[in-house]
Parts: sequence; structure tokens; C-alpha cells
Amino acid sequence: MNRISKLFQPSLVVPKNATIKHQEATSKSQRLMLEHGLMRQAGNGTFHLLPLLQRSVQKAIDLIDRHMRTVDAQRLTLPMLTSAELWRKSGRLGKNGEAPPTELLQTRDRHGKLQILGPTHEESITALMAAIAPVSYRQFPLRLYQISTKFRDEMKPRFGLMRSKEFLMKDLYTFDVDQTKCRQTYESVNEAYVRLLAEVGVPFVKVAGDCGTMGGSLSHEYHFPSEVGEDELLQCQQCGALTNAELSPSECESCAGRDPFERQRGIEVAHAFVLDDRYTKPLLATCLQPNGKPSTLQMGCYGIGVTRLVAASIEVLSNEREIRWPLGLAPYRVCIVTPKAGSKEEALVNPWVDRLYGDLETVTGCRGEIIVDDRNQLTIGKRLLDARKMGYPVIVVVGAKASPEGRELFELHNLLDGTQLDLSIGDILTAVGSIFSKTPETSSPLNHVVKVQVQN
Repeated sequence: MNRISKLFQPSLVVPKNATIKHQEATSKSQRLMLEHGLMRQAGNGTFHLLPLLQRSVQKAIDLIDRHMRTVDAQRLTLPMLTSAELWRKSGRLGKNGEAPPTELLQTRDRHGKLQILGPTHEESITALMAAIAPVSYRQFPLRLYQISTKFRDEMKPRFGLMRSKEFLMKDLYTFDVDQTKCRQTYESVNEAYVRLLAEVGVPFVKVAGDCGTMGGSLSHEYHFPSEVGEDELLQCQQCGALTNAELSPSECESCAGRDPFERQRGIEVAHAFVLDDRYTKPLLATCLQPNGKPSTLQMGCYGIGVTRLVAASIEVLSNEREIRWPLGLAPYRVCIVTPKAGSKEEALVNPWVDRLYGDLETVTGCRGEIIVDDRNQLTIGKRLLDARKMGYPVIVVVGAKASPEGRELFELHNLLDGTQLDLSIGDILTAVGSIFSKTPETSSPLNHVVKVQVQN
């Protein structure tokens, strides 16, 4: 049985009327996760992920793994350290005394060799392909991904896990024998991204993006609309085109009106690029074509910020006092609140706790997803308030109503729709099963794609 009394959850307590100096830029999600013991600040831009948050991150990883399998992607692990020489060959590290990118974390080993702590791994994966080149065309398409820690030397880390120096990211790299097949892969992976984000259940928007320093010929970004977002998103009111404001909206030049755009800020959670031969050509990654001649591989890369996805979901769904989770990312789906020690109903209703826990474990979507708040030195009201603040999607209270005098009823608090019901144990099981059967993956992905709204 999962018990809150055994949970490592050191909450952050700020004394009332305390004066906080040098307050860094914070977001709602950062504040809530710190206050409720989901994470702890380790340093400037780095965080300890504590057990409840780690469960949520693992669910995001499992979700990503499942959707990557739908596009036949294979998971591997690349070194965190990449030789700076590879970055020089690709052109992403300055040559002839040019300054390197300012956000690039670098280190030298005892032999003086420069290594890059990678924010992305295009050079590393392409060097792997080059080392075994030329590979027969029969081996393609090849889709390889990892989920690993990445690094960025942020000047001003902010918003907790949404802009940190160290973060968890899924990066997928694809290789195809020609540009046509590379574009087909691009469409296939983007369709998987739409399905994945629809299953998360947070409204999102897909916009044309800027290829920037990554290079390539085509890019799309996925954002959760939010005023905390650092990107400005534009939608042309004439043709409906969606773009990041960083991208020159040249595709809308023919549209009428001086400023035909609706605007909204967004939190980027995923990005896709067609890289063409941007990395494969300088690093000599080739395939053997049917005619027996080698040709340069065509490449794509596709990222999802795993820790950012979790934090951005909390940012969008929560209110100022209470966390709200997408159902699929909630650390636990059900919280059972037990009677208070010494209360007159304790002896009468305590046996229901074990039975309720066991019966709920048999409900679809509940196995391993139940936690019991057994801190029975606290009142039911206090623990119910804590459960609401933590955002457990379903809370079941075993209180005085569960006694024979109370007709053996249990309070069911559904935070997903804000309802509260008093139900028998049989009806509790039916209701919880119904709640978890209405998960986002059962609906159309288009139901979760939102238009960019006007920013007033």
C-alpha cells in the first residue's frame, strides 16, 4: 500500500510576512512544485526532482516511448560529452577564434581536449552513422532516439523546469536515403507528436518555426498557449497560417491588412526539423544506393522537453493555490483519506480502507495508482485540503458517512470536473472506472489543438 506518511516530500515553508530578497523570476508551476514538495532547488537553474514528481516524469517517459514505437523508432543512449572537433566540423562551434555559442557548456579533460556537454546530439549521432558508412539503402528509414539529461548555460534561468540549466529531453534523429523519404518521415513523426500531445490532454497549437542555428529547410513547433510562454505565436486572420513570431511570416505577405495577425504567447514543448544534409554532409554519413554508389543521408531531428512538458502542463492547468495534472501525468490517480485517530468513527470505518484500496486496485486505470493519506493525526479536512492542493485527480474520503449510521457512504471528489458525490463502495468503483475511461486518448487529436487567441 502506498502511504503518504512514508513519502519523502519536504515542502517549502515560507514564514508569514517574510521578506524575500533577490527573488528570481518565478512561474506558477515553479512555486507550486516547490511549495508542495515536488522538487527542491539545488542551485541556480538546477533542481532535485523528488519522488512524486519523478513518478510524473517517468509517466511522461513511458508515454513518449509508446508513441515512438508507433513510428518504429529505436531507443539508444549517446554520450553526454561530445568532442568539440565534431562541432567544429558541423560548423556549430566557432572556427578561427570565433566565439562559441554563449549557452554552450564546455569542459576540458586532463589532456586539454575540449568537450561539449550537449544541449542536442546531432553531431554525436551523425558521427555514429558516419563510422559505419556506407550503410545499405535496405536499412532505411532509420529512426533512433534517446531520453537523457541535456545542458544549457542559461544566463538567467527562470520559471523552474521550463528554463533551467539541466533538463531531460527526448531527441529523435531520423535518416533517409533521399529528400522525398525524409519529408515522409517528417510527416509521420509530426502525426505521432499530435497523437502524443492529444493524449496528454493539455490544449496545444502547432506552428511553423524558425530553423535557426539548427539549420535545415523546415521546422514546426508545438506550444501550450500560456501568458508565461517566452514565444509569441501568430495566426494570420486571412489565410490561417500559424507561425512563431521569430519566423518571418513571408507566407502571409499576400494577405490583406497591415497587421493581419492574432497573437498569443506559448510555452514550447516540442520541436521538429528537416535537417536535409546539414550534418550528414560535413560529417560524411552516407548510404549505399541501389546502383552501388554512396550518397549523403537526409536527416531530421525531433525534440520533446520531458521535464518542461510536465512543468508546462502544471502551469496551464493549475490555479494559484492548487496543482492540477493531466490525468496521464498525475503521480497518483486516486488518494484515499482515512479517518482521524481517536475519532468516534475510526474503529467503525477503518476496515473499509483496506477493502476500498484492494477493490480500487482492480478498476481499470487504478492498479498502482492509489495512495493513502494515513497521517491520521491530522483532521480529515486538513488532509482533504492537502490532497486538493496536490491535485490528485480523484479523492475518496472514508469518514463518518462510511459508518453504519452514515449508510456506509464515501465522499468522492472528482477534481477533473469539480464534482463531489456521496456513494456506496459499489458505486465508487463504477464512478472511478467511468472517470478513467474518459481519458484524452479516446478522443480525436483535433479536439486538443487550439487556435491562437487574440492577446488583449
